[in-house]
Amino acid sequence: MAPSRRLAPHLPVGSSLLPPLLLLFLLCVQFGGGQKKKENLLAEKVEQLMEWSSRRSVIRMNGDKFRRFVKAPPRNYSVIVMFTALQPQRQCSVCRQANEEYQVLANSWRYSSAFSNKLFFTIVDYDEGADVFQQLNMNSAPTFMHFPPKGKPRRADTFDLQRIGFAAEQLAKWIADRTDVHIRVFRPPNYSGTIALALLVSLVGGLLYLRRNNLEFIYNKTGWAMAALCVVFAMTSGQMWNHIRGPPYAHKNPQNGQVSYIHGSSQAQFVAESHIILLLNAAITMGMVLLNEAATSKGDVGKRRIICLVGLGLVVFFFSFLLSIFRSKYHGYPYSYPRFQETYIQDQLFEVRQYWPGEGLQ
Repeated sequence: MAPSRRLAPHLPVGSSLLPPLLLLFLLCVQFGGGQKKKENLLAEKVEQLMEWSSRRSVIRMNGDKFRRFVKAPPRNYSVIVMFTALQPQRQCSVCRQANEEYQVLANSWRYSSAFSNKLFFTIVDYDEGADVFQQLNMNSAPTFMHFPPKGKPRRADTFDLQRIGFAAEQLAKWIADRTDVHIRVFRPPNYSGTIALALLVSLVGGLLYLRRNNLEFIYNKTGWAMAALCVVFAMTSGQMWNHIRGPPYAHKNPQNGQVSYIHGSSQAQFVAESHIILLLNAAITMGMVLLNEAATSKGDVGKRRIICLVGLGLVVFFFSFLLSIFRSKYHGYPYSYPRFQETYIQDQLFEVRQYWPGEGLQ
């Protein structure tokens, strides 16, 4: 009789691999479902933003919209946000001026041939999204920020409004640096400059026609001197800088409502500041003219003395005022003479060593 044989229970081949494979399958299904859900959410967000952009170039947002479409992932688009306070009770004139430039830039992007869903322009007003200001620890307006498709905004993603100004061209350059999206700014036609130039030419032409028989006033040195001084005052007060940078007229602190007409930095200025500097330079020049008149005229001595005192008062008072503004912007002033003298001597020795290195100066 053949020996009995114990038979092992029948198991399917590879049955020991079933649990890991089943777990891997479930993970793939879950990951695929989560990825698909994320893609659907992203598509919904982009579709909604595109719909809002088709209605208005700048999308207004409150706290909920900001957190959903700007802060929360997923995102594959950049968002430019202007934090502002446009309500009349806020009395923020700078906010209104900056908003006009922002609208010009957003319209230029919306109606350009390069428009896509990679960049959106939004705005958050303080009265509609105060919680957003608190969340970002923001205490000033207007402020421009760029929120990239991935990650958090960095320091360079906040536009340097105080130094650069808020002109649409400057904003477009900053956006190009942050997003590689180049926007060509198209401004609505403005005929005020053309009309003003036409009126000026007509006025000058009419004056020359009426005085065609007596044109001696053209050779008037005083008139040409006054015209030259006007140009000098305009240039030395920073009018060209204002034209290039487009700074705000003044700055109002949203916390205490204090208005600043003088910028605290030496790298920037307000429009009101340039007007103040122009008037101060004009007053100082008037004082110098009166001093010269008192010294060179041959009139009554008492009258000349009064003119001299008035001119001296103008120069002393307004130059002191001008110097105080300079001191407020250049915080290292007044510079010490010994330190200046030491620096000057070192510079001179450096130049000597460059040209005569064999002298061995100490």
